[in-house]
Amino acid sequence: MVMAMPAARRAPPHPERWIRVTPQGLHVVPGDFHVDPVRPVERAVITHGHADHARPGHDKVLATPETLAIMAARYGDNAGAGRQALAYGERVTIGEVTVWLAPAGHVLGSAQAVLEWRGSRVVVSGDYKRRRDPTCPPFEPVPCDVFVTEATFGLPVFRHPDDAGEVAKLLHSLEVFPERSHVVGVYALGKAQRLIRLLREAGWERPIYVHGALQALCDLYEDLGVALGPLEPATAKAKAEMAGALVLAPPSAIADRWARRLSDPVTAMASGWMRVRQRAKQRGVELPLIISDHADWDELNRTLDEVGAPEVWVTHGNEEALVHHATERGFRARALSVVGLGEEDEQESWPPGEGSGERSEEGAGEEDGS
Repeated sequence: MVMAMPAARRAPPHPERWIRVTPQGLHVVPGDFHVDPVRPVERAVITHGHADHARPGHDKVLATPETLAIMAARYGDNAGAGRQALAYGERVTIGEVTVWLAPAGHVLGSAQAVLEWRGSRVVVSGDYKRRRDPTCPPFEPVPCDVFVTEATFGLPVFRHPDDAGEVAKLLHSLEVFPERSHVVGVYALGKAQRLIRLLREAGWERPIYVHGALQALCDLYEDLGVALGPLEPATAKAKAEMAGALVLAPPSAIADRWARRLSDPVTAMASGWMRVRQRAKQRGVELPLIISDHADWDELNRTLDEVGAPEVWVTHGNEEALVHHATERGFRARALSVVGLGEEDEQESWPPGEGSGERSEEGAGEEDGS
C-alpha cells in the first residue's frame, strides 16, 4: 500500500505582498484599510490622537476608546463618520485581516496596530516610548515577523536622562527663584498631562496654571480617569500674584507677548529636543527639560531586540541611522519614509532646521510630544 505524502505547508506570505506604502500612507491590502493615513480614506486604523497620525475626514475609524474621544474633542463630527472602539487585546476582523491593539506608552490611548494575515504578523508601532508614564499603560513588546517602527530620536546622540531628575531641576529652580514665575512649554496632548502628574508625584501640591490652549485636553484626561490635581487658568491672577507660580503653555507661547503678563518668567521647555543646545538657544529657553514621549536611541534598539522581528521597517524620523545600525546588527531593515508622518513640531528633523515641521499655535501643531 502506497502512503500519500502530506501536502507541503505553504509559507506565510511576506508582508511586502500585503502591506504597501501609498500616497495615503500604509495600506493593508487584504483588509482594504490604512494605518494612520495622512489623507482621508474610507477605512482607517488610528494608533493615537496626535494630529500627524489622527487626521480628520475618514469615513470609518477604528481606535482605542481614548483615542476616539481625543479625536472627537478635536475634530467634532469630522472625527470619522463611523467610529469603532477597540480595547487593548480585543480582536476584530477587517476583510481577511485580524486586527488587535497593544499599548504603545506614548500618550493616553496610544496603541500599536497588530495585523495578522495567513500566518504572517506585522506590528505597526505608531509613536511609542519605553519610560514609565503615569497617564497611560506602558509599551508591550509583541513578537512579530515585521516591526514597523518610528525613529524620531533615532541617533546615538539622543539618550534621554531620568524623568525624575529633570522634574527635580524644575522644582529646584522654583525654590531658588521664588520671586519669578516659571513657564514651561509643553505639547497639549500627552506632554502637558504627563508633566503635571510627574510634578504631583514629586510633591508639588499647589495649583498649576495652564494656558487656555491646554485646558480642553486636560479636562478630557480628567474625564477619562487621569487625575491632575488643582489647575487654574494662567490669566486668572494679576501679574504681581504670579510670583513663584508654575505655568504650562504651548511652546509657541513661552516667549511671546502672552508670557509678558507673568512675573519675570523663567522660560523652560519639556522635550526630547532639549538635548540639543542649539534648539534651546533658538527657542530662548533658560531651563531645558529633557522629557520625551518617544523612545531614545538605546530604547529603540532594545525594542527591536525584545520584539524579535527579523525584519524592521522605519516609517519616520531619523530613518537612515536606525536602518544602518539595525542592518549591522543582523536585521533586514529599510526605510519607508511615509510622507506626512512626523510633521508636527515635536517631530523635527535633525540637524535642526532641515525640514522642520514647526507650526504656530493657531495651527494646533504643537502637541505631538517629543
